[in-house]
Amino acid sequence: MLGIILCGHGGFASGLAQAMRQILGEQPQFIAIDFPESSTTALLTSQLEEAVAALDAQEDIVFLTDLLGGTPFRVASTLALQKAGREVIAGTNLQLLLEMALERDGLSSETFRLQALECGHRGLTCLADELERCREEPLVGEGI
Repeated sequence: MLGIILCGHGGFASGLAQAMRQILGEQPQFIAIDFPESSTTALLTSQLEEAVAALDAQEDIVFLTDLLGGTPFRVASTLALQKAGREVIAGTNLQLLLEMALERDGLSSETFRLQALECGHRGLTCLADELERCREEPLVGEGI
């Protein structure tokens, strides 16, 4: 099973991990690492290296991060470039995490990345757009 390492500023990773556990239960091949204000780039690098080592070495790994260009993203990118089968995704949201945690079995890191980006976009919406989408769907009624 493809491994997921979730990382972000403050309590981002542990917060999303807690929400995921509440909804889906404990997930295998999953590690969440926070990057609090008191941390350093060197410490985060060490933590991410340990997480990579802790996951099944036979499987691909995807790093899910909070911000494009932020320290978690940059450190994950450095580690991802060291070996094939690793991807880094920025802008992670709960919709993406939940759906992809359930869909990842048997996926390569590249296929995971493509599906995750679609999933994350689907999860970013607003009430007005959802109401409009509901109005546009044809009503299915009894035929004559």
